[in-house]
Amino acid sequence: MRRAIGIDIHRTFGEVVIWENGLTRHEGRVDMTRTALEGFGRQLLKTDEVVIEATGNCMAVSRVLTPLVKRVVIANPLQVKAIAHAHVKTDKVDAATLASLHAAGYLPEIWTPDAATERMRRLVARRYQVVRHRTRIKNELHAILHAHLIPKCPHADLFNKRGRDWLTRQPVPEDERAAIVRHIRELDRLGEDLAMLDGDIAQGALEDEPIRRLLTITGVNLTVAAGLMAAIGSIDRFGYPQKLVSYFGLNPRVR
Repeated sequence: MRRAIGIDIHRTFGEVVIWENGLTRHEGRVDMTRTALEGFGRQLLKTDEVVIEATGNCMAVSRVLTPLVKRVVIANPLQVKAIAHAHVKTDKVDAATLASLHAAGYLPEIWTPDAATERMRRLVARRYQVVRHRTRIKNELHAILHAHLIPKCPHADLFNKRGRDWLTRQPVPEDERAAIVRHIRELDRLGEDLAMLDGDIAQGALEDEPIRRLLTITGVNLTVAAGLMAAIGSIDRFGYPQKLVSYFGLNPRVR
């Protein structure tokens, strides 16, 4: 007896629908907590297949339920929407759609990374956020100088020691000077965070043979190599090079 368990997951709850022998039935809701999910998973059969969509908490749900059922399948939400266009859209309908598509073999499934790849993806994403935050603060400092007709810094880098010494001597209002001090302090804190993240990335990356191989390419540093491998995961999931090129969006089309 085959059963597919569709769960339309949200931030605090998941709507559950069970597909069995061609029929679907609503099983209520389950809270999105580890305790509630473990209790729900123990009520399922070892032969059940759970289907969820890719959301912010889908990997956590998958980790909890995977040891308790036959398989947890994560679906691509955009492709599910393209395949199943429902006139009435509710949580129950979405959960039933997931279960039915999987039972019919039409579910567009995404690749699920292993624990090491998932950790590297988190580290790379956090590093990207820190770099973006740091860039925004630097732009705000440049905007302060521009607003008060301060000429361009004569030094190569406004944020090294010589550049900062020059910055403290510029004639700006007191409130702007206080803002500059706050921004510089924030830049220093972000620099420390960035150094810690780089260390965490390097610790796991330098033991990875594909990453070491990428480092032999001119212009590819450790951060770029780690980011590439975190995005790719297992190279074996791509049947041929063109698929990998398409995955990264490096095959532009002329329209």
